[in-house]
Parts: sequence; C-alpha cells; structure tokens
Amino acid sequence: MRRLWLIFAQTVTLGVAVLFVVSTLKPEWLGKQGGASTSVVSLQESPLATAPAIPTTSFRDAAKKALPSVVHIFTSQKIKQRRNPLFDDPVFRHFFGDNPEGNAPKPSGLGSGVIVSPKGYVLTNFHVVEAADQIEIALSDGRTLDARIVGSDPESDLAVLQISPASGKELNLPAITLGQMENVMIGDVALAIGNPFGVGQTVTMGIVSALGRSHLGINTFENFIQTDAAINPGNSGGALVDSQGNLIGINTAIYSRSGGSLGIGFAIPISLARNVMEQIIQTGSVTRGWIGVEAQEITVDLAESFGLPDTNGALIAGVLRGSPADAGGIKPGDILLAVAGRPVKDPQGMLDLIASQKPGESVAFRLRRHDAMLDTTIRVGRRAPQRRERE
Repeated sequence: MRRLWLIFAQTVTLGVAVLFVVSTLKPEWLGKQGGASTSVVSLQESPLATAPAIPTTSFRDAAKKALPSVVHIFTSQKIKQRRNPLFDDPVFRHFFGDNPEGNAPKPSGLGSGVIVSPKGYVLTNFHVVEAADQIEIALSDGRTLDARIVGSDPESDLAVLQISPASGKELNLPAITLGQMENVMIGDVALAIGNPFGVGQTVTMGIVSALGRSHLGINTFENFIQTDAAINPGNSGGALVDSQGNLIGINTAIYSRSGGSLGIGFAIPISLARNVMEQIIQTGSVTRGWIGVEAQEITVDLAESFGLPDTNGALIAGVLRGSPADAGGIKPGDILLAVAGRPVKDPQGMLDLIASQKPGESVAFRLRRHDAMLDTTIRVGRRAPQRRERE
C-alpha cells in the first residue's frame, strides 16, 4: 500500500509540473488567450463584460419632447414702388386706371424659432427677422399664426417674438424646457432642430465639440457652443437640445465654404440667450455697461516691448474724452487687468466684463501703468444700442 501511495504522489507532482510549464510557455495548448498577460507599461483597461452592453440607439424621447416647441418662421417685406408721374395725368388714369399702392408683401426669409413660454414668446436670431414687415409662425401641429417683434439685440444676434392669439382663442403652446449650461460638457450628445432649406422640420445629431468659442467675428458678444450636428440655412434660430430634450442653445451660424454644413456649427448658449430674452421682455431692449475706451490685444512683441510678464489684459489704445473711463483716470497706454475683481484676458473679455456691469454702478478697475499697479473706481455708463450692418 505504501508503494502505491508513493507512485500516486510522484505522478501528481509530475502532472502539476507539466501543467505549469505548458501554461507558461504554450498557453494556447490549454485554450487560454495570451492577451491577458501583464503589459510592459501601466495601462487602464475596462473590465470584461459579464453581459452585453446595451447602447443608446435612439433619442426619440428627446426629439419627441423638443420638436413641438420648434417653429418655422416666415417673413415678408412690403414692396414700396415709386409712383410714375403719368398716373397724375387725368387722361392717362381714365384709360389705364389708378396705380396700385405697391405694398404687396414679398417673401424675404425663412428660419426657425423656439417657443420658450406658454404666453407665446419665441426666441430666434435677429438676422432671421431684421428686415421683416410681416411675420408668420408655423407650428408643428399645422397651425399658422401671426407674430410681432417684442425686441431684438443685434450685438448677440437674438430677437424675441410673440405669437398673436387667433381671434382671441387660447393658444395652448408647447414651451420647451430650458437646460442648464453648467451641465453641458464637451462630448455630450446634441440634437439640432430646425427647418433647413425649407424642407420641413428636421432633427440632426452630433456632439458638443467645444464651449466658449469667441473671436469669430460673427457677433459683438460671442460665447458660442460649437457642435458637429448638421446646421444648414434655415436652421438659424432653431434649437440645440441635449439628450433629454432640454434647450441648451440657439443655432445661429456655420463655418462653410459651400453654404452647407461642414460639421462646424455655432449656437448661442441658453445662459446668454435667457439673459437677453428676459431683458427684452421686461424693458424692450438690452442694457449693457460702457466706459468709453478702445482696446487692442497684447501680442508677444508688445509684451516684450512693454516689459510685461505675459500677454494677459487689454491695452488701452484710446479713451473718449468726457467718458466714464476719462473721469476715472484711465489713460492711453494703460493695461486693464481686472474688472470688478474678475481678470481680463483680452479685449473681447474686457468688452464682455464691462458690458455685464449695470449702468450707474461704481465698479473697481485694476490697471498696470508702466511698472505700477493702480486701482480705480469708475461709474459705468450705458452702452448705446448698436445696429449690425449686413450685406
């Protein structure tokens, strides 16, 4: 018995040794994969799935939620013709009749808008309605209603319309849910809804490609969401919504060499659009701060010539005489570093910070003059409304 036990123990030991050698040198003989071996560098790998992942294959709920709130905007202009002097001749009028007034509406534009309130307020782009004498709103349920311009802000390219009730009837308008910009991140799914090329209500999908885009020369005040969701002519004023169907932006412009979408579209963030909209509804216009300076960017060469540590700030190139800046002691050559405690990165940032101040309030400004730091207080004035020139 002892002899048999010794033979069994030796056999097991030999088997374990063979198994170790084979699993180390030839794991494929045992049906094992060699890819699970330790890497030569530190890598972060996802764990093996115990069950197949279920990807999000549809955004139907988001589209269903947002689509009823996006409208088509039809605008028209009245044609004002010059009266021919012949129509003042009684003999000519006897044979040919009176000259028509010449105010027949002429179709001039097509765009999109977003219903933001059950009271009939519609948010859209200024350039969609800037030349309109008559505005019609086509709802997703087939209704067509007249609308009027409540107010506009050319510097942010936003306008607020209000739909007129038809014969005093209740409108029952589907207002969209506003999103929170704090929740919007690069890489989030974004849906663009509008009426591209007048083909009808259309939804396109992409992601949020970038946030805070500025220096594009599109508007005076820029803080765009960039997206690759297809935006085409006719989408202007339409909605950019998140994967839950909440409004995060108003589609306003595209980068294109052909007039069609190249995957670079821009939307005004809802945080800016809401602020402008509420001011327009409350007062009919947008109020912004102003101090009366002209600024230029600090380049690397300018920073070296001025002996500056970096290119942050805005170089004051000119000061309007009698302006709040002149009264506050700002001089050409100064470098504006901060407004109300917030740092100034460049002239666009300076413009945004000053514009956000309430006219009439005294605001702290921090300057660099030669090698010295100066602090001054300026009573902010009111920025005059600007009208954007279009070709």
